Amino acid sequence: MSEHGFHVHGPHDHQVEHAAHGGDSFASKIAVTTAILATVGAIFGYQAGDTQNDAALFKNNASIKKTEASNQWNFYQSKSSKQNLAELATSLPGADRDRYRSEVERYKKEKADIKAEAEKLEAMSTDWDKKSEQKIHIHHRWAQAMTAEQIAISLAAITLLTRKKWLEFTSYGVAGIGILLGLMAWLHF
Repeated sequence: MSEHGFHVHGPHDHQVEHAAHGGDSFASKIAVTTAILATVGAIFGYQAGDTQNDAALFKNNASIKKTEASNQWNFYQSKSSKQNLAELATSLPGADRDRYRSEVERYKKEKADIKAEAEKLEAMSTDWDKKSEQKIHIHHRWAQAMTAEQIAISLAAITLLTRKKWLEFTSYGVAGIGILLGLMAWLHF
């Protein structure tokens, strides 16, 4: 546009402006539907990413607890080795048997505490794994819902080009499936 208000339209600009102001209710309806589907799809995409991140975080927590449990089991094993050496020492001639018997008893007690901690950590790891699996299942539902909305948007674009009513209704049907999948994800099915 120049300073004096003179403006030359290109052929494409003229067609776009004509379509926008020309009263084409079919195109307007498809445009609004596409905008709504894109918004719903964006929400589904956000939820899919959020649940995927949670699943990864939970899996990471499971790995940390599994490593801590493994460390405890290694500690348990070292106490078992020391206990075995103390038991062996009780049978050696000239050894202070009372001292080694008390060490055997101390190692047994220490091992019981270590074993309890290791089992607790393993249970925590299993719980985090279950939570991760649940989140990844919900993530898949959100991703399916988002994909259905994207397909519905593509069908709406084709509908706009071809002006086929059956494609319009197919687009609505696929969008409905996407919304149903999104509802299932929201309800944790």
